[in-house]
Amino acid sequence: MSNSEEQERNSDGLSPAQRLEPPNSRLINAGIVTIHDMETLRACVAYENANQQRVRILRQLKQQADDIRSTD
Repeated sequence: MSNSEEQERNSDGLSPAQRLEPPNSRLINAGIVTIHDMETLRACVAYENANQQRVRILRQLKQQADDIRSTD
């Protein structure tokens, strides 16, 4: 694992790559809904934008951001 991946880990211990690149879509969904802070969410958006740019994933991340903002 690279140093940058280790630095990007959040309190749950998952890097953006681990949240957004699992073998099936249900695990991706679980990785997104378990994001509870904006720092982790921003890291995941940056990762997705730099890699696959999947619209569906970016929409889910936006929805999660809206949910986080509504609870703050």
